[in-house]
Amino acid sequence: MSAFVISTGIVALAEIGDKTQLLAFILAAKFKKPIPIIFGILIATLVNHGLAGAIGEWLTSLATPQTMGLILGISFIAMALWTLIPDKFDEADAKLAHFGIFGTTLVAFFLAEMGDKTQVATVALAAKYQTLLPVVAGTTLGMMLANVPAVLVGKQIAQKMPVKLVHSIAAAIFAVLGVVTLVGTLKPEFFDFLALN
Repeated sequence: MSAFVISTGIVALAEIGDKTQLLAFILAAKFKKPIPIIFGILIATLVNHGLAGAIGEWLTSLATPQTMGLILGISFIAMALWTLIPDKFDEADAKLAHFGIFGTTLVAFFLAEMGDKTQVATVALAAKYQTLLPVVAGTTLGMMLANVPAVLVGKQIAQKMPVKLVHSIAAAIFAVLGVVTLVGTLKPEFFDFLALN
């Protein structure tokens, strides 16, 4: 359950102001039909994050638990820093209108999510928790929590959103995950001590 909750929260926060959320705003303004856009986002995210989660689980088979813990701890801290850098959006990502509303959203979202913060976070979370379905369900729900309001309400909500504060909170969560992972890897007896007290 913690894998699902953490995955949902961290991706929902990291997605605020992300390039895929900006894409959701542009698609909503361009097409003015929210239902096919929302379904396009959902399917693109499920496929993209499903692949990312599978890669995350597979990576755990390539290294010892201690090495994987070090890699994940450092990765989460790097994600914390990356979350603080504002995204830039290339409007060319939204110019696929010949696929129709659903198809344009599906293709544009899938491509925009490749190598994005939330996709990398999905890889790292799946590797950390080694539970594919809860992580992918959580990261997908997080994407939907951030993007459905963007599609429905549009730029009115974006102008009132404290993006820097939200990104700072997401960065803090990534940093805490990184530090806890590193401490648990380097000093596992620390957690045994906490469990006894």
